[in-house]
Amino acid sequence: MSKMSKSDKMNLGLVPKLRFPEFAKTGEWEKLPIGDKVELLSGYPFKSEEISEDTTGVPLMRGINITEGFVRHNQDIDRYFLKGTTNYEKYKLQINDLVIGMDGSKVGKNSALITAYDNGALLIQRVARLRTNSISTISFIFHHINSSRFHTYVDKINTSSGIPHISAQQINDFNICFPKAKAEQEKISDCLSSLDDIISLEDKKHTSLKEHKKGLMQKLFPAEGKTVPELRFKEFQNNGSIDFEKGNIIFEPISNKNHNSDLPILAISQEHGAIPRDQIDYNISVTDKSIESYKVVEIGDFIISLRSFQGGIEYSLFHGICSPAYIILRKKTKDIADLYYKYYFKTNRYIKDLNKNLEGIRDGKMVSYSQFSEISLPKPKYAEQQKIADCLSSLDNLIKNQAEKIITLKTHKKYLMQNLFPAMSEVN
Repeated sequence: MSKMSKSDKMNLGLVPKLRFPEFAKTGEWEKLPIGDKVELLSGYPFKSEEISEDTTGVPLMRGINITEGFVRHNQDIDRYFLKGTTNYEKYKLQINDLVIGMDGSKVGKNSALITAYDNGALLIQRVARLRTNSISTISFIFHHINSSRFHTYVDKINTSSGIPHISAQQINDFNICFPKAKAEQEKISDCLSSLDDIISLEDKKHTSLKEHKKGLMQKLFPAEGKTVPELRFKEFQNNGSIDFEKGNIIFEPISNKNHNSDLPILAISQEHGAIPRDQIDYNISVTDKSIESYKVVEIGDFIISLRSFQGGIEYSLFHGICSPAYIILRKKTKDIADLYYKYYFKTNRYIKDLNKNLEGIRDGKMVSYSQFSEISLPKPKYAEQQKIADCLSSLDNLIKNQAEKIITLKTHKKYLMQNLFPAMSEVN
């Protein structure tokens, strides 16, 4: 029996757990560095005075344009080169080039394939371009670059105490397993790319739903200086102007500290509202003594931060306790639909009204109950409140379900990534 070569030992056992039937007997895969499969080029160091916001120039592909899986564009970040492409031909991007941001807080995670929209853009420094004449190969490599294994590799090699970065050589040195049959590579690339397309489509639906809700939020409540909303349900269109009442007429402050240690400590954020800390990975230690001063929060209460105020009031979905550094508001009467003000407190009008009277302090802004009390709040009849709350709650459920659908798809892709490629015991 002949002795195994170093290459044979390196590739021993490189077979994926999940394989398309037609390739079940095509043997082991080959482990190779990316540099063996692509031509890598780092961008050109254009001078700052040569970079312009003038859209008549040649678009530049900068690191800030590249995010996780795609290229983004807007007026704030797009920049242009006004001297044409003469002498810079090799830096012009082509369709299916793979670009990777080489520095920044998300180094290693910001990568994308170039589409027709960015064809001809000029590559700027600190961005790497990977190119091959095989669409399936570059797509195959992209799925590896856009994976947790590459992200872990970058984290491991990035030991700089300054701005995180990765070099062209380090990208070239990253090892990938390639099937020996080109058809298997194409099949896997097509499978994962199709799944990416589905995820992208669902992401767009998710964004559209959130934008639709944002639009409704501004139209279902009276705008500044108005007493009638721009958009009103048919059954309330003849109800005339909506009454307004001061905040202290509708809500009262609660300072109840009579609680037991079994109640969850609530975390308050604009993203999650008021929910138990352990549901959003808040690892904040609280002493038994400090808990004694915590306020009791009931389901349906509203919570305002006294310090570092960011606008808006958070609605509590839970019975629990929170730091005394919050104002707890509770509705005074039963003619208030539970969720109506949850949505109104997120409108531009309300946030503007509250910020008018905020007191400046050295570390930010401070709000008090008396300041909240001075704000006039719309108070339509209960039936109209409930209709608006139901409408926006239904939309919230659609947004939540859409987000869960995306998570499921991404989890499925993660499973495929772990099983369609051979397991590699080391990071690289």
